Order: sequence, then C-alpha cells, then structure tokens
Amino acid sequence: MSNDKLASQLGYCFQDERLLRQALTHRSYGTPHNERLEFLGDAALNCAIAALLYKRFPNLPEGNLSRLRASLVNQETLSRIAIDLGLGSRLLLGEGELKSGGFRRPSILADGLEAVFGAAFLDGGFQAAAQIIERLYEPLLTSLDPKTQGKDAKTLLQEFLQGRRLPLPHYRVIDVQGEAHEQHFRVECVIDDLAVTTHGEGASRRAAEQNAAREAYELVRKT
Repeated sequence: MSNDKLASQLGYCFQDERLLRQALTHRSYGTPHNERLEFLGDAALNCAIAALLYKRFPNLPEGNLSRLRASLVNQETLSRIAIDLGLGSRLLLGEGELKSGGFRRPSILADGLEAVFGAAFLDGGFQAAAQIIERLYEPLLTSLDPKTQGKDAKTLLQEFLQGRRLPLPHYRVIDVQGEAHEQHFRVECVIDDLAVTTHGEGASRRAAEQNAAREAYELVRKT
C-alpha cells in the first residue's frame, strides 16, 4: 500500500520511505518494528508541544503549561489524531493482532503515530517532526482553553450541569464486544432534563464514558 496520501496528510515527504514503513510496523508483524522510533517520537512530541504552548500562552505559569501539555500528549489524544488520519488501516500488524482488532486499539494507534514523529525526526531532523506535530495539533491548539484544560470530560460536564442546577447525567453500558482481556465498550450518556443522549466507545468502560461525556458536553454548552 502506498503511503503517499499519508505523507500528504502529514505535510511532509520522506526522503527515506523505509523509515515511514518501519514507523507503521508493529512488533507482531516482524522487524524492523517501530518501538525504538516510538521512543524517539515521544521525546520529539513533548518538546514540540512544549514549545508551541510556550509561544501561544506567554503569560501562563509553568504548572499550567505542564497540565496543558499533559492533556495533549497522551494516548487518548494521540489515538484520536491517528484515527482522523486513518492510520489504523496503514499499520502492518501480525495475523493475531489483525484478528483481535489491533488496528483500532488506542495504544497501538498512539504508538504508531509517535513512531511516525520519530521517523520524521531521523529523516529530516527535529524541525521536520515539529512541522508535522504542529500541523496535526493545530485544531486542538486553536480550541485550547487554559481554564478548562486538564479536567476530564465527565468533570467538565458535571460542573456545567451543577452550575445550572441541573441533575447529573447517568451512564449505561449498551454493548460489550471481544474477549475479557480485549473488550470494546459502547456507553450512552443521558441527561434527562435536557433530552440529551450521546454515545461513546472505548477499550474500557471508563474511556467509553469519557467519550460519551465529551460529546454531551460539546452539545449542551452550545445550547
């Protein structure tokens, strides 16, 4: 499969396409795999995001900057960006991982994206990696609110409803798929007084609840 579309999405053309292929190769597929590139990409990501936040929020103290960075440099955010890129369909996975749905597992998606950053670092230096990171994170940076960032979606939704003296939402698991060690949850979040029902999915009940709460929070704060 050609990675030309991915390169276009990243806004970067690899001089050595073998590095990009390695970044997309999970250890279950064979060697060389992407674990060492992931290590390098994680470091580049932390540095690039720190620099972007430092410039964007010149009056924010160190503690707040650290919290903002932590909200952006984590498995959940990375996996969401990877999904938007369609990275799962480009990952090279072993037969077992393919059968168990590894191409949509948050940890594998997040690791793969970090490995891409690492590959860009080796291919074109830190500037190349930072360029990709800024491009992919720009929508998140634009909507970043230092007052709310660092709080999870369920907390934000709860505080929003409490501030308007509305009852808290309730969550219900509506579907569970997969084996015990590799389950996929689907949860609904219901706010009766606002006639709002949203759904979220995740590799754990907590993750699914957070995703459902995020959808609900985005919905109710616009009303």
